[in-house]
Amino acid sequence: MSKEDFHSAHLKPAKNGLTKINWSASTDRAVSIRVRSHTCGCVPTSYELCEAAGLAFIRRTVRSSASTHVSESPWLQRAAAIKLWTARLEGWAR
Repeated sequence: MSKEDFHSAHLKPAKNGLTKINWSASTDRAVSIRVRSHTCGCVPTSYELCEAAGLAFIRRTVRSSASTHVSESPWLQRAAAIKLWTARLEGWAR
């Protein structure tokens, strides 16, 4: 197997008319969070679709040589969060 076989999803380029995601600081809102899907960690900014306490959200992690910054989308009902996740992957949300 090659290194490329281990990559996860990559974001598609941003499209015109995209939806703005209101990112906020990550909080300890739930004791246990399940990661349902994630983007590839080969780039400095990666995303995870997470579920906890009957809701879902997107976690964004921005890594640099100096620090790591984690933020979250609004917590939504699962169907709405999956729609937002798909929009982010397809370039329709940022």
